[in-house]
Amino acid sequence: MTTGKQSTLTPRLVFKLWIALSGLIIGMAFCFIVITNYYSNQHHQATQQEIHAPLAQHLIEEKFATTSAFNQDGSVNKEVFGSLMHDMMAVNRSIEVYLLGLDGEVLYSVVLDHSPGEPSRYVDVAPIENFVNTNGKNFCLGDDPRATGERKIFSAARLTNQLKDGYIYIILSGEAYQLASNNIFQKYIKSFGLGAIGLTTFFTLLVGFVSIWFLTKNLRKITSVVQRFKEGDFNARIENADKSDISVLANTFNTMADTICQNIEEVKKVDSLRRQLIANVSHDLRTPLAILKGYSETLLEKKHLLSEGEKQKYLEIVNSNSDKLSRLVEQLFEYSKLEAKQVKPEKVKFSITDLCLDLVSKYQLKSKTENIDLIFNIEKKENILVYADIGLIERVLQNLIDNAFKFTKAGGVITLDLGKSKSQNKIKISVGDSGIGIKESDQLMIFDRFTQNDSQNRFTGAGIGLSIVKKILELHDSIIRVDSKIGKGTKFTFHLQMN
Repeated sequence: MTTGKQSTLTPRLVFKLWIALSGLIIGMAFCFIVITNYYSNQHHQATQQEIHAPLAQHLIEEKFATTSAFNQDGSVNKEVFGSLMHDMMAVNRSIEVYLLGLDGEVLYSVVLDHSPGEPSRYVDVAPIENFVNTNGKNFCLGDDPRATGERKIFSAARLTNQLKDGYIYIILSGEAYQLASNNIFQKYIKSFGLGAIGLTTFFTLLVGFVSIWFLTKNLRKITSVVQRFKEGDFNARIENADKSDISVLANTFNTMADTICQNIEEVKKVDSLRRQLIANVSHDLRTPLAILKGYSETLLEKKHLLSEGEKQKYLEIVNSNSDKLSRLVEQLFEYSKLEAKQVKPEKVKFSITDLCLDLVSKYQLKSKTENIDLIFNIEKKENILVYADIGLIERVLQNLIDNAFKFTKAGGVITLDLGKSKSQNKIKISVGDSGIGIKESDQLMIFDRFTQNDSQNRFTGAGIGLSIVKKILELHDSIIRVDSKIGKGTKFTFHLQMN
């Protein structure tokens, strides 16, 4: 018996549960940070674009109402356009202004190199046309001429004059803006990330321990009951197992505990029967052995003094007790095999009628010698076929008939009856006698091994024959029943499957 309070949950289990819960919450926090950053950035860009959507159109209305962006030969008016770009970008360093052709070619910008021999750059005009057609109401991103593959918020407007058409294209988050934004974002994400991780860790510890306490409440309860059971409280059971969060485990333990208790009771019963077996077998073996020893010693020591008649009588007694001893040992061996389930019936189709007739014929001599009538009754005198192990069924009938002879006085009657059962496709077999009978209180015990009722105690035998009968019939999925009254005889009845 252990003493002191024991922990119902190991620190290792609690640690694993806490790690699992912490990983879940931290993962959720990380996803929250990423999603929040993405959508906040999208919101900021959409807001910036909508606020500055008219910028390109205002530029055209203010600067190119009287002045053309193109020269007479179709080239870009770099003097006017260049100074305009410098002025705007000086006021707002986050923007970059471009003059585009209708096909998206970058015609001029102060931030790009337009030296002879430099390849032309193009931007996708689809987002620009979408922006212009919706007056900047739809959020969209356009190509950045300075960074191939990158897309940024912009403002755009159609530039139309008599010389040449094109677009004024203004990147609202240019290189200067990106540089400043990245620096600020790095500082922000560090402080935000550290704060989020700190708060997440705190709440993970708090929520983790509370959750583990609630989640393992039923587990602790089960563990406590198991501990009590281990320490010898075999009545310990988990109450309201079906309502437990882990009802399968709770019900499994209760079932296991019931099975263990049943096995313990069975072991106790087996131990009691073992002691009873030793006592009964010792007594039953001692008697024939003592007789064998006594008469054999007499024959050896006084063989010259005994007449031939006395010698013959002594030899018959020795032979009779040898037979009794052999039968007892054979019964013990047979029952032990049945008990260990080493006997498997080999079922075949055979005539139970012929088997009964053969047994009655074998017992005729004994019937005459003991002055007991052995009668065989069969319905309609028909040949009845059954499906069973012929050797085992013969053993059942022999034991029942021997039992009937043992408890029937001279002048009595033993009957062997065959008849149709009320159950479909079964035959009823009965062995009855007019013997001493069995008390009603003893009828449930007569099939227990080495048990004889009080009225039978004066008869010899280990009380194992009926136990063998019961075991054999169990192998045939049959139950034997007894009907008996004191002084009026006993009848044993069982059923077999017909072919």
